[in-house]
Amino acid sequence: MRSNAAGPTGSGSLIEAPLTYRLHTIYSVIADDRRRALLDSLAAGDKTAGELAAAFDISRPAIAKHLRILEQSGLVTITNVGRTRVHRLNAEPLREVHDWLQRYGPFWESRLDNLKHVVEADVRARKQKH
Repeated sequence: MRSNAAGPTGSGSLIEAPLTYRLHTIYSVIADDRRRALLDSLAAGDKTAGELAAAFDISRPAIAKHLRILEQSGLVTITNVGRTRVHRLNAEPLREVHDWLQRYGPFWESRLDNLKHVVEADVRARKQKH
């Protein structure tokens, strides 16, 4: 069975793929620390591949590979400006990750509230002993 890098819809667009597939793909892409660093760099502004490569201690072909993966995932767009290819962050696919993670916010908030109460109770108990 051939893998369809564009997604299970076969349409060539990750945006049209089901949510679970898109999230899996985005998580796979951002799992690499170098790709996250490239995204961080692009968050500061548009850059050429050469400008990006200058900031990293890896080969230009490796940078090109990571940029290609980021482009295929929809996290980076490339615009031709004359003979220069400019890379731009498209953070929109990360919105789905953010929205999905937000569902777990109440869980973490309640855990932190519980921890706060335990620590405060411990502090009160220590003060009463002294």
